[in-house]
Amino acid sequence: MLDRLQTLSATFATLAWGPWLLVLLLGGGLYLLLLSKFAPFRYLGHALALLRGKHPEPNAVGQISHSQALASALAGTVGMGNIAGVALAISIGGPGAIFWMWMTAILGIATKFFTCTLAVMYRGKDSNGELQGGPMYVIREALPKGWHGLAYAFAALGLVGCLPVFQTNQLVQILRELVLIDQGWLAADANPLLANLSLGLALAIISALVILGGLQRIARVALALVPFMGALYLGTVLVVLFLNMPEVPGLFAQIFNDAFTGSAVAGGGLQAMILYGVQRGAFSNEAGIGTEALAHGAARTAEPVREGLVAMLGPIIDTLLICTATALLILLSGVWQQGDANGVTLTAMAFEAMLGTPGLIILFTCVVCFASTTIFTYSFYGSQCASFLFGVKGQTPYRIVYVGFILVAAIISLDTAINLIDGTYALMAIPTMLSTLILAPKVTARAKGYFATLQAQRA
Repeated sequence: MLDRLQTLSATFATLAWGPWLLVLLLGGGLYLLLLSKFAPFRYLGHALALLRGKHPEPNAVGQISHSQALASALAGTVGMGNIAGVALAISIGGPGAIFWMWMTAILGIATKFFTCTLAVMYRGKDSNGELQGGPMYVIREALPKGWHGLAYAFAALGLVGCLPVFQTNQLVQILRELVLIDQGWLAADANPLLANLSLGLALAIISALVILGGLQRIARVALALVPFMGALYLGTVLVVLFLNMPEVPGLFAQIFNDAFTGSAVAGGGLQAMILYGVQRGAFSNEAGIGTEALAHGAARTAEPVREGLVAMLGPIIDTLLICTATALLILLSGVWQQGDANGVTLTAMAFEAMLGTPGLIILFTCVVCFASTTIFTYSFYGSQCASFLFGVKGQTPYRIVYVGFILVAAIISLDTAINLIDGTYALMAIPTMLSTLILAPKVTARAKGYFATLQAQRA
């Protein structure tokens, strides 16, 4: 049964991802960057000021603050995609795949600016009459009725794409290998099914306590954990890189040299490497997928452009900083060329090789926190999709199914987990990017007025 599921998920991911999706994500991101005249990059300082609460809005509406919205979105992106996803990119696509993750992130800065500005510009009301944001509401509120099928398609896909498959799978993997096996509580060659189910059950119970509390509780937990864990993880890797500074330029050269040859990719050439790099980049920062807009659409603000500016910080933090740090550590350690380990196990090997047991403890702590907060945030994303399709009353049944699916994710293979999410993410990008490209001129017009007012205030 599990083997059949793995075959089906692989076929699904292969069919969903293709060169056309590169055009949609990378080409669409480039178009948005040029259309904005690089405004997202020119106003990075202002975005940071907004994040620090320097420009309060007395008439703001929404459920959570700018910082909580970014923390919630980062809880969904700063996680296993940055730790296990990078390891997968290198083990399957080679070092050059990291370059294409960077390209996805750079263009994703502009994409997030547009998608999250739209998420606030075109908020819609749920069945309880409360304002909500996300691609499905943008499509319903801003596009003609003939396009509304895309809104329902996005929401239906989101029910699956937001399931905690990859995060649970990798969290259970590291708990089994670094705790149960290393402590001698489970033999290395033992059937892991019972252990995985037990770990999955414990995780499901903990997750239920947070998830059933709704967005406010998720946002509070994310804001408490994500900044600290991100700083701990990034700081640890930076110390290692500083101590091995003479080798760092060579690591960047390795990434750039392999980016256009695909010489290290397993099972394919240059196109396979680019595709895999973009896949992992999309999974890491979610730009253009639409999930990011679900969190930022709930932000407490009266000015959509402000939330777009805050949202664009996401790819910088999760991909350009944290993913790069993970990649450099793995390449520096050389473990990616030894054996067939992948995912979080490969990252753990790199931390152990460079830092010994303290490195494993730090990684373990960060993985538990990152994966947990991602699971919490994804439950909100999926609940929003359920609410759009079935009304607010559909949120509780979805959350129950979501928690139950943690048990399923604990026992399936890594390949099945990643293929299921990759394929669904690819399809979710279609309604998100199409609606964004159509409505992009409205964002530029709104941004032009906002930036003009900002300049006048500074004068």
